[in-house]
Amino acid sequence: MSSEKKAKEPWSLFKSLVALALVVLCVWASQWQYQRGVDRQARNAVIEERIARDAISLNDIDGDLANYEWQYVSATGTFDQSKQILLRNRYSEGKYGFEVLTLFTSTSGKKFWVDRGWVQAGATATTPPVVSKVPDGEVSISGRFRLDSSLPRGSFFALPASGEGLVAQLNAQSQQDTEKFYINLLSGSDPSLTPAAPAQLPPLSDGPHTAYALQWLIFGGLIIYGRILIRRTR
Repeated sequence: MSSEKKAKEPWSLFKSLVALALVVLCVWASQWQYQRGVDRQARNAVIEERIARDAISLNDIDGDLANYEWQYVSATGTFDQSKQILLRNRYSEGKYGFEVLTLFTSTSGKKFWVDRGWVQAGATATTPPVVSKVPDGEVSISGRFRLDSSLPRGSFFALPASGEGLVAQLNAQSQQDTEKFYINLLSGSDPSLTPAAPAQLPPLSDGPHTAYALQWLIFGGLIIYGRILIRRTR
Protein backbone atom coordinates (compact mmCIF):
# COMPACT_ATOMS: atom_id res chain seq x y z
CA MET A 1 0.00 0.00 0.00
CA SER A 2 1.31 3.43 -0.99
CA SER A 3 2.22 5.65 1.91
CA GLU A 4 1.16 8.68 -0.04
CA LYS A 5 -2.25 10.06 0.75
CA LYS A 6 -4.25 12.50 -1.28
CA ALA A 7 -4.16 15.89 0.40
CA LYS A 8 -7.48 17.14 1.69
CA GLU A 9 -8.81 20.34 0.19
CA PRO A 10 -8.92 23.11 2.83
CA TRP A 11 -12.40 24.45 3.53
CA SER A 12 -13.89 21.98 1.06
CA LEU A 13 -17.41 21.99 2.52
CA PHE A 14 -17.46 25.78 2.86
CA LYS A 15 -16.36 26.23 -0.76
CA SER A 16 -19.03 23.82 -1.94
CA LEU A 17 -21.70 25.71 0.02
CA VAL A 18 -20.54 29.02 -1.44
CA ALA A 19 -20.63 27.54 -4.96
CA LEU A 20 -24.12 26.17 -4.31
CA ALA A 21 -25.30 29.58 -3.08
CA LEU A 22 -23.89 31.25 -6.19
CA VAL A 23 -25.61 28.71 -8.44
CA VAL A 24 -28.92 29.32 -6.68
CA LEU A 25 -28.40 33.07 -7.12
CA CYS A 26 -27.70 32.60 -10.84
CA VAL A 27 -30.85 30.50 -11.28
CA TRP A 28 -32.89 33.13 -9.44
CA ALA A 29 -31.42 35.92 -11.58
CA SER A 30 -32.16 33.93 -14.73
CA GLN A 31 -35.76 33.39 -13.69
CA TRP A 32 -36.10 37.10 -12.83
CA GLN A 33 -34.83 38.17 -16.23
CA TYR A 34 -37.05 35.63 -17.97
CA GLN A 35 -40.12 36.91 -16.12
CA ARG A 36 -39.20 40.50 -17.03
CA GLY A 37 -39.15 39.41 -20.65
CA VAL A 38 -42.56 37.75 -20.32
CA ASP A 39 -43.99 40.87 -18.66
CA ARG A 40 -42.55 43.10 -21.39
CA GLN A 41 -44.01 40.92 -24.13
CA ALA A 42 -47.41 41.08 -22.41
CA ARG A 43 -47.15 44.88 -22.10
CA ASN A 44 -46.18 45.22 -25.75
CA ALA A 45 -49.12 43.05 -26.81
CA VAL A 46 -51.51 45.25 -24.82
CA ILE A 47 -50.12 48.47 -26.32
CA GLU A 48 -50.23 47.10 -29.87
CA GLU A 49 -53.83 45.96 -29.39
CA ARG A 50 -54.93 49.29 -27.88
CA ILE A 51 -53.35 51.55 -30.53
CA ALA A 52 -54.95 49.39 -33.24
CA ARG A 53 -58.44 50.20 -31.90
CA ASP A 54 -60.62 52.86 -33.47
CA ALA A 55 -60.48 56.25 -31.79
CA ILE A 56 -63.32 57.00 -29.38
CA SER A 57 -64.66 60.07 -27.61
CA LEU A 58 -63.46 60.67 -24.08
CA ASN A 59 -67.11 60.73 -23.04
CA ASP A 60 -67.47 57.09 -24.16
CA ILE A 61 -64.91 55.84 -21.64
CA ASP A 62 -66.64 53.99 -18.83
CA GLY A 63 -65.69 51.45 -16.17
CA ASP A 64 -62.10 50.42 -15.53
CA LEU A 65 -59.83 53.13 -16.96
CA ALA A 66 -56.97 50.64 -17.33
CA ASN A 67 -58.89 48.97 -20.16
CA TYR A 68 -58.44 52.12 -22.28
CA GLU A 69 -54.81 53.04 -21.67
CA TRP A 70 -52.94 53.81 -24.92
CA GLN A 71 -56.17 53.96 -26.94
CA TYR A 72 -56.70 56.97 -29.21
CA VAL A 73 -59.33 59.34 -27.83
CA SER A 74 -60.75 62.75 -28.67
CA ALA A 75 -62.13 65.48 -26.43
CA THR A 76 -63.52 69.00 -26.66
CA GLY A 77 -62.92 71.73 -24.11
CA THR A 78 -60.58 74.54 -23.10
CA PHE A 79 -56.96 74.79 -21.95
CA ASP A 80 -55.87 76.73 -18.88
CA GLN A 81 -52.71 78.56 -19.93
CA SER A 82 -51.98 79.50 -16.30
CA LYS A 83 -51.63 75.85 -15.22
CA GLN A 84 -48.65 74.25 -16.92
CA ILE A 85 -46.24 71.67 -15.50
CA LEU A 86 -42.74 70.99 -16.81
CA LEU A 87 -41.65 67.42 -16.18
CA ARG A 88 -37.89 67.40 -15.85
CA ASN A 89 -35.23 65.01 -17.19
CA ARG A 90 -36.84 64.44 -20.58
CA TYR A 91 -34.62 63.96 -23.62
CA SER A 92 -35.26 64.18 -27.35
CA GLU A 93 -32.53 63.30 -29.85
CA GLY A 94 -29.95 63.64 -27.09
CA LYS A 95 -31.08 67.10 -26.00
CA TYR A 96 -32.24 67.86 -22.46
CA GLY A 97 -35.67 69.38 -21.94
CA PHE A 98 -39.14 69.02 -20.43
CA GLU A 99 -42.50 67.44 -21.12
CA VAL A 100 -45.16 70.18 -21.05
CA LEU A 101 -48.43 69.36 -19.29
CA THR A 102 -51.28 71.87 -19.57
CA LEU A 103 -54.54 71.68 -17.65
CA PHE A 104 -57.59 70.96 -19.81
CA THR A 105 -61.30 71.07 -18.92
CA SER A 106 -63.66 69.17 -21.20
CA THR A 107 -67.17 70.33 -22.07
CA SER A 108 -68.45 67.56 -19.80
CA GLY A 109 -66.59 69.13 -16.85
CA LYS A 110 -63.67 66.69 -16.59
CA LYS A 111 -60.40 68.35 -15.60
CA PHE A 112 -57.19 66.58 -16.61
CA TRP A 113 -53.65 67.19 -17.83
CA VAL A 114 -52.67 67.11 -21.50
CA ASP A 115 -49.07 66.21 -22.38
CA ARG A 116 -48.27 68.67 -25.18
CA GLY A 117 -44.92 67.09 -25.98
CA TRP A 118 -41.26 67.90 -25.43
CA VAL A 119 -39.56 71.30 -25.40
CA GLN A 120 -35.87 72.10 -25.10
CA ALA A 121 -34.61 73.52 -21.80
CA GLY A 122 -33.74 77.21 -21.46
CA ALA A 123 -30.21 78.58 -21.57
CA THR A 124 -29.92 78.50 -17.75
CA ALA A 125 -31.57 76.59 -14.92
CA THR A 126 -33.75 79.61 -14.07
CA THR A 127 -34.74 80.38 -17.66
CA PRO A 128 -38.12 78.90 -18.61
CA PRO A 129 -38.14 77.09 -21.95
CA VAL A 130 -40.02 78.49 -24.91
CA VAL A 131 -43.50 76.94 -24.74
CA SER A 132 -46.09 77.66 -27.41
CA LYS A 133 -49.32 79.22 -26.19
CA VAL A 134 -52.55 77.30 -26.35
CA PRO A 135 -55.50 78.76 -28.31
CA ASP A 136 -58.17 80.68 -26.42
CA GLY A 137 -61.66 79.29 -26.36
CA GLU A 138 -63.01 75.85 -27.10
CA VAL A 139 -60.89 73.39 -29.10
CA SER A 140 -60.94 69.71 -29.99
CA ILE A 141 -57.93 67.51 -29.27
CA SER A 142 -56.88 63.96 -30.18
CA GLY A 143 -54.29 61.81 -28.46
CA ARG A 144 -53.48 58.67 -26.50
CA PHE A 145 -55.30 57.94 -23.24
CA ARG A 146 -52.90 57.44 -20.31
CA LEU A 147 -53.34 56.64 -16.62
CA ASP A 148 -51.95 59.29 -14.29
CA SER A 149 -50.10 56.56 -12.36
CA SER A 150 -47.42 56.83 -15.05
CA LEU A 151 -46.75 60.46 -14.08
CA PRO A 152 -44.13 61.24 -11.40
CA ARG A 153 -45.52 62.19 -7.99
CA GLY A 154 -44.66 65.31 -6.06
CA SER A 155 -43.94 68.93 -6.94
CA PHE A 156 -42.62 69.87 -10.34
CA PHE A 157 -41.47 72.97 -12.14
CA ALA A 158 -44.40 74.93 -13.53
CA LEU A 159 -44.65 78.03 -15.69
CA PRO A 160 -46.17 80.96 -13.79
CA ALA A 161 -49.31 82.49 -15.21
CA SER A 162 -47.38 85.49 -16.48
CA GLY A 163 -44.89 83.29 -18.33
CA GLU A 164 -42.07 85.46 -16.97
CA GLY A 165 -39.61 85.38 -14.11
CA LEU A 166 -38.39 82.39 -12.15
CA VAL A 167 -40.00 79.01 -12.52
CA ALA A 168 -42.61 78.32 -9.84
CA GLN A 169 -43.78 74.99 -8.43
CA LEU A 170 -47.06 73.18 -8.82
CA ASN A 171 -48.29 69.80 -7.67
CA ALA A 172 -50.15 67.86 -10.34
CA GLN A 173 -52.08 65.62 -7.96
CA SER A 174 -52.92 67.40 -4.72
CA GLN A 175 -53.67 70.96 -5.80
CA GLN A 176 -55.76 70.61 -8.94
CA ASP A 177 -58.12 67.71 -8.16
CA THR A 178 -57.75 66.28 -11.64
CA GLU A 179 -59.01 63.03 -13.16
CA LYS A 180 -56.99 59.83 -12.81
CA PHE A 181 -55.83 60.03 -16.41
CA TYR A 182 -54.15 62.36 -18.86
CA ILE A 183 -53.77 62.53 -22.65
CA ASN A 184 -50.68 62.46 -24.83
CA LEU A 185 -51.62 65.13 -27.34
CA LEU A 186 -51.09 64.27 -31.01
CA SER A 187 -53.22 66.85 -32.86
CA GLY A 188 -56.00 69.38 -32.42
CA SER A 189 -58.59 71.45 -34.24
CA ASP A 190 -56.08 74.32 -34.21
CA PRO A 191 -52.86 73.50 -36.14
CA SER A 192 -50.77 75.11 -33.39
CA LEU A 193 -51.78 72.28 -31.05
CA THR A 194 -49.86 69.63 -33.00
CA PRO A 195 -46.67 69.04 -30.94
CA ALA A 196 -43.33 69.40 -32.68
CA ALA A 197 -42.05 66.53 -30.51
CA PRO A 198 -45.04 64.54 -29.20
CA ALA A 199 -44.77 61.99 -26.40
CA GLN A 200 -43.47 58.74 -27.86
CA LEU A 201 -44.69 55.20 -27.44
CA PRO A 202 -42.35 53.01 -25.36
CA PRO A 203 -40.08 50.66 -27.36
CA LEU A 204 -42.12 47.64 -28.43
CA SER A 205 -39.16 45.27 -28.77
CA ASP A 206 -38.78 42.23 -26.52
CA GLY A 207 -35.52 43.58 -25.16
CA PRO A 208 -32.47 41.60 -24.03
CA HIS A 209 -34.14 39.76 -21.14
CA THR A 210 -34.12 36.29 -22.75
CA ALA A 211 -30.43 36.63 -23.58
CA TYR A 212 -29.71 37.79 -20.02
CA ALA A 213 -31.64 34.82 -18.59
CA LEU A 214 -29.54 32.41 -20.66
CA GLN A 215 -26.39 34.25 -19.64
CA TRP A 216 -27.13 33.73 -15.95
CA LEU A 217 -27.66 29.99 -16.52
CA ILE A 218 -24.29 29.84 -18.26
CA PHE A 219 -22.71 31.56 -15.26
CA GLY A 220 -24.28 28.94 -12.99
CA GLY A 221 -22.93 26.14 -15.16
CA LEU A 222 -19.44 27.66 -15.11
CA ILE A 223 -19.54 27.79 -11.30
CA ILE A 224 -20.42 24.08 -11.13
CA TYR A 225 -17.71 23.22 -13.65
CA GLY A 226 -15.13 25.29 -11.79
CA ARG A 227 -15.97 23.65 -8.46
CA ILE A 228 -15.61 20.17 -9.96
CA LEU A 229 -12.33 21.13 -11.62
CA ILE A 230 -10.90 22.41 -8.33
CA ARG A 231 -11.78 19.15 -6.56
CA ARG A 232 -10.19 17.08 -9.33
CA THR A 233 -6.93 19.01 -9.16
CA ARG A 234 -6.78 18.18 -5.47
